[in-house]
Amino acid sequence: MHFASEYFNIRGLLMRMKDKPRSGCPVSVSLEIFGDRWSLLIIRDLMVRGFRTFKEFEESGEGIATNILAERLERLEAADIIAPEPEKTDGRRINYRLTKKGIDLAPVMLELLIWGAKHERTGVDCAGIAKMARNRERVLTEVRRRWGRRDTTPLLPPGRTRVEGRSTK
Repeated sequence: MHFASEYFNIRGLLMRMKDKPRSGCPVSVSLEIFGDRWSLLIIRDLMVRGFRTFKEFEESGEGIATNILAERLERLEAADIIAPEPEKTDGRRINYRLTKKGIDLAPVMLELLIWGAKHERTGVDCAGIAKMARNRERVLTEVRRRWGRRDTTPLLPPGRTRVEGRSTK
């Protein structure tokens, strides 16, 4: 497993050296790293849903193909946004974790969550999102606290959705 990790790190380094940003614009450079929906959903699942494994990402309900998932995990690792760690109980299994650079995306992810719930029809409890919007700093502090303590408790309770104007469990 160590050899595979070194291979992907070397491959990632070569990919970064080869790829030149289109421009020096910070937004453009950032989008080249994590600007596709799959990368952002992986970051969301790590940060908000407490997911850690390839299988959890694959079964997240988003319908990501395994080859795309593997490539996005590799890309996020090469960009130092996530880091693989061997499972403590089974060293053959890999858990993914946000790095310091990855957890610094928390404000971006929170704003995307709030914006989407405000402007688009979503399957999220709107009252819960409105509360998060009113308490942005507390939410971000809690996300960082959980990351620091390696707490994988989901930030949003699973199963709470909004269907035709009413909340369900």
